[in-house]
Amino acid sequence: MGFHYATVLVFLFLGVAFVAGALTAAKLLRPSKDEQFKSIPYECGEQPVGSPWVKFNIRFYVVALIFVIFDVEVILLYPWAVAYKSLGLFAFVEMAIFLSLLFLGLAYVWKRGDLDWVKPRLILPREGVEETASAGRVREAGRL
Repeated sequence: MGFHYATVLVFLFLGVAFVAGALTAAKLLRPSKDEQFKSIPYECGEQPVGSPWVKFNIRFYVVALIFVIFDVEVILLYPWAVAYKSLGLFAFVEMAIFLSLLFLGLAYVWKRGDLDWVKPRLILPREGVEETASAGRVREAGRL
């Protein structure tokens, strides 16, 4: 019984030694001169312009998350399609309900305007008040 644990310990030791040896060899063999280009954000040959702290529009992330959600939901259709003949009418009804909920979610997201890259803004007659066209929310200028 103890022999099996010794084998695991030997493999663990060899794994750690291999990683440590590879890192040590890389440190000894690589050039170690400091260059001014090593301190810039990317080493692709392009000079960065402006500050790296740029505000990104949250819309990019929202659209990406919506895509991932719907993509995962569509992936669930493949196993169902493979086993469809053996499942029968009950599975068809279940998938019809599932797809209708999926399309309702897509319609909701589309109606809210979350799939638009830029939301159009309507200027109301009263000065300093903006309304978001897709959501119908009103806010005063300067307040979030």
